[in-house]
Amino acid sequence: MAVCLLPGTEVAFENEVECEHALGFFPNLKPGKKSGEKVARFRQVKKDQPHVHHDALEFPDGQIVLLTRLSPGQQATVLQLPAAPRTAAEAEEQKRVAVVA
Repeated sequence: MAVCLLPGTEVAFENEVECEHALGFFPNLKPGKKSGEKVARFRQVKKDQPHVHHDALEFPDGQIVLLTRLSPGQQATVLQLPAAPRTAAEAEEQKRVAVVA
């Protein structure tokens, strides 16, 4: 899966988000179970670690799930792109991690 979203982009799923693995994320959610959430914000996590997955979704309740943990076949629509950064901190938050090949 390729993701070309700026961090901070808000997305809405057709159905409740379903995860394949609960390893550290949604600890009470068993594989194949639904999260109860349909809206999320795209984020990148662990930016300082070059050899890990960075692309994730942050849900309204604060839980973060790596995109690699989502069950396949789910459909999402972009609701809102992030606003242009007004501060250096906001600009850094929207900066994407370079892909390590």
